[in-house]
Amino acid sequence: MDISAGIRASLAGRYASALFELASEAGTVTSVESDLDTLGKALSESADLRGAATNPQSSRSEQAQAIAAVAKLLELSPLTSNFLGVLAGNRRLSKLNEMIAAFKAIAAGQRGEVTATVTSAHPLGDEQIAALKNKLTARQGRTVMLTADVDPELLGGLVVTIGSQRIDASIRTRLNSLSQAMKA
Repeated sequence: MDISAGIRASLAGRYASALFELASEAGTVTSVESDLDTLGKALSESADLRGAATNPQSSRSEQAQAIAAVAKLLELSPLTSNFLGVLAGNRRLSKLNEMIAAFKAIAAGQRGEVTATVTSAHPLGDEQIAALKNKLTARQGRTVMLTADVDPELLGGLVVTIGSQRIDASIRTRLNSLSQAMKA
């Protein structure tokens, strides 16, 4: 099963898929993807926005008004703004982060890209990220879009996640394996 088919089976995936199809027809996939990036950043930075999107006590009209104001403030495209209005009307704003991730995955799949996340104990330099991206692209045979995260609990090494595949070369995992081997 193709990655985007698995994504499209979920609730968030169905909404993201519908938005992607509309954006494709209008030729605005890049614009919508940029809008969703902006919206995702706003959601991660604003507790008030997250609260407005997920508060079950807010009425549909209150959520629609709030999200319309946010869309106007962030200067989102009409398609993205209308999509957010539909989400508010259907009380699905709480799934917005998942829909953003699903849209990005569908768009990347259409472009022949694969997304990967690398988690390290310390921030990676630009040269290290570029080298890792090149190796992953060669290994996958497709362009890899790499996102870097930091988790100090890894102690050292890397954890690379590409779709459902995980490559764990962290010191924490090696120490845990050694500990388990010594107990046996």
